[in-house]
Formats: sequence, C-alpha cells, structure tokens
Amino acid sequence: MIHTEYTYKNIWKVAYPIIIGLIAQNLMVVIDTAFLGRLGAVSLGAAAIGGLFYLCIVMLGTGFSVGVQILIGRRNGERKYRQIGIILMHTFYVMIAIAAFAFILISLLAPSLLLNFLASEAVYSESMAFLSYRKFGLLFGFLVMSFNALYIGTIRTRVVSVSTIIMAVVNIVFDYGLIFGKLGMPEMGIKGAALATNIAEFSAFSFYIGYSLYRGTFKKYRIFKIWAISKPIIKNLLRLSVPVMFQYFISFSAWFIFFLIIEKHGEVSLAASNIARSIYMFLMIPVWGLSSAIHSLVSNTIGEGRISHVMPLVKKVIKISVICSFCIIILPVIFPEVLISFYTEEYNVIQATIPLIYVVSIALLAFSVGMIVFSALSGTGKTLVALKIEILSIFLYLAFAYVFANVLKASTPVVWMVEIIYFILMGAFSGYYLLLGKWKHLKI
Repeated sequence: MIHTEYTYKNIWKVAYPIIIGLIAQNLMVVIDTAFLGRLGAVSLGAAAIGGLFYLCIVMLGTGFSVGVQILIGRRNGERKYRQIGIILMHTFYVMIAIAAFAFILISLLAPSLLLNFLASEAVYSESMAFLSYRKFGLLFGFLVMSFNALYIGTIRTRVVSVSTIIMAVVNIVFDYGLIFGKLGMPEMGIKGAALATNIAEFSAFSFYIGYSLYRGTFKKYRIFKIWAISKPIIKNLLRLSVPVMFQYFISFSAWFIFFLIIEKHGEVSLAASNIARSIYMFLMIPVWGLSSAIHSLVSNTIGEGRISHVMPLVKKVIKISVICSFCIIILPVIFPEVLISFYTEEYNVIQATIPLIYVVSIALLAFSVGMIVFSALSGTGKTLVALKIEILSIFLYLAFAYVFANVLKASTPVVWMVEIIYFILMGAFSGYYLLLGKWKHLKI
C-alpha cells in the first residue's frame, strides 16, 4: 500500500485550501457585520444574538458532518472507496432529517427564548427578523456540509475552497443589494443579510453538484447507485457523529449564553463584542483550517495502519498552528482602531472594542494549541471522550464567565478572558488523553 508522508509541506498542502475557503467564508461574515454596522448598534447586536442562536442549532449538522468526515477519512485510508459512496448517501438522508428538525426548533424555540432573555426590545425585534429569513437556508447549508465532509475526508480540499469562495462572492453581492436596496434589489436591512446567505448556500450546493458530475465523483464512489437505507450504517454514523454534534452544539450554546451575559452590559458592549467576535473568528481561520485537516489526516493515517505516526503528525500541526497564530495577531495588536473602524464609525463602540481585541489576541495563542490537540483526539474516533472533555471545559467556561460578570461585576474585557481559560483547559484534557494511548486500537 502506498502511504503519504505527512511532512510540513504535505500538511500545508491539505490545510491551505481549507484555510482559503475559511478566509472567503469569514470575509463574508466580516463584510456582513460591516454592512450591518452602518445600520447602527442595535442591528450589530441583533446580528450577534440571532446569528449565534442560529449557529447553535446549525452545529447539529456541522457536528454530524465532522463525524462523517472522520469516517470517510478512515475508509479512504483503507482504500474502501465504494463504502465512501454509501456513507455519503446515508449522510444526505440524515442531513435532510436534521434540517427539518432544526427548522421546527428555530420556529418554536426562538421567540419565547429570546423574549425571556433579552433586555432590549429593539435587539429582540431585529433578531427575530433575521431568524425568520435565515431558517430557510438550513437544507442547502447542511447539504453543502455533506459535500465538504466528502472532499476533506478524501484529502481533496481544493474544491472546498472553490465552493466557499463562490459562496462568499455571491453572499457579498446580495448582502450589498438586499441590505441597502442597491443593484435593483429591495431594501430589507437585517432580513436582507439573512436572505443573501441563503442564496449563497444554494449557489455553493449547485457548484458541488455540477463539479461532482463533471469530475466523475458520483461515478467513482457509486453515489446514488444504492438508495436502500442500511440501519447498521446509520447506527455507525450516529455512534461516531452524535458526540460531535452535541460537542459543537454545547460549544456554540455556551457562546450564545456568553453573549446573553454580555448583553446585560448594554447595547454598546454587545455591539463591541460582536465586532470583536467577527475579528476573532477571522483571526482563528488558520487554526480552524488546520484543525479540520487534522481530523482527516489522523483518520487517514490510522486507516493506513500507521498508528505510530499519529503523535509526530500532531506535533507538526501544532508547530504550524502556533507560528500562523503568532504572525496573524501582530496587525490587530498594533493597529486595532484601523480594523475596528471598518465595522463602525461610532467612537464609543470603537473604544469599547479595543481592549477586547487585545484579549482575543492572547486567546488565539491558547486556541492554536488547544484546538489542534482536541481535533486530533476526535480524529482518532474517540468522539465520546472529546464530548466529555467539551462538557467539562464548557462548564468551567460558563462558571468563570458568570462569576466574573455577575459576582465580581468585572468589565467586559475581563469577562472575555474566559476564552483563554477555556482553550487551556480543553488542550490540557485532550493532550492527557492522547498520551494515555487508549485510542490506538479503536475500530470504526
């Protein structure tokens, strides 16, 4: 069997297309936030609350796709290509069901939950307007995730970057048109931002269908050849993916709760936190790309029977991650106002955001180690262990956030320091388990 030697160069070859795709995707979020910032602090805050609530629900699909990616990576390493097609077909079935469930959940849960927890009626009204349109993009968003899992799991990451770039370009164009009523489109404000993203996701899905037909992907993996539902395959997918689904859901739910805590500090603090979140997410891109890559790299390596190569691989990815993060935080630390002014022209919001940028820059260094180690653990197939680590870390994260905000009455930047604590804990717990070596003989 021919093995791929994962040198620093080869690791980067797998990761950089994912990073480019994430840059495009997050550029979409950055511009979206910047456009809404021109509508005022209320729209910025509503986008944070509505967007995070939506992400909490969407993480069910995202988590499932990560489990699928790990399983496809293992089968790709074993050269069992026909099984990859069967896995993808069953992924489509499950994703359609999850999308229907998520649509119902948002429709029924969002109004009462946000009404009870939000102090600002204006933020509540705008958040609900955003969600009323955004929920219609669930189906195509989840199907795009399925294709992402296929191409990342089979180490064909360049197509993922192309898909995401297409999605970003479409989103930016429709954002500009639908938010402000430009390019012959109706002026819809925050509703336009939601609709633009829905259209962009449909565009990415259409690209994947066209590309897969043109490149013979459907034929290679015999996708759409077998329609019968296999209970054992569904069971195996769920066994691997459900812990990741809950892990992602819990993680983003914690961030949603965190922003509810911040919302009590006022509309300016919430707007500043949303800007900081947008910049933070953009700075995270290289690490997110590497963490996504390491899921498949670890799974493929184990599938090839090279278990002894896993820990050296993890160490290499950590080195790349730390170097990338250190380089990327230089600009925001030296010129924070330049970045923040891209989002808003309100002086008080800019001043409130500056200290948050310093905090998230430090958090990014902890993230660059903790997230890679945690993702490597998931890549071994030990997703239930990863879920337990996530639950423990999130519990401590929210406990510290509550104490800082409500007991100590700390400032918003101090509350944001829980991000640093969270990633240190997650990395330490995951690293300890990897060193124990109990994952080495797991069959998936």
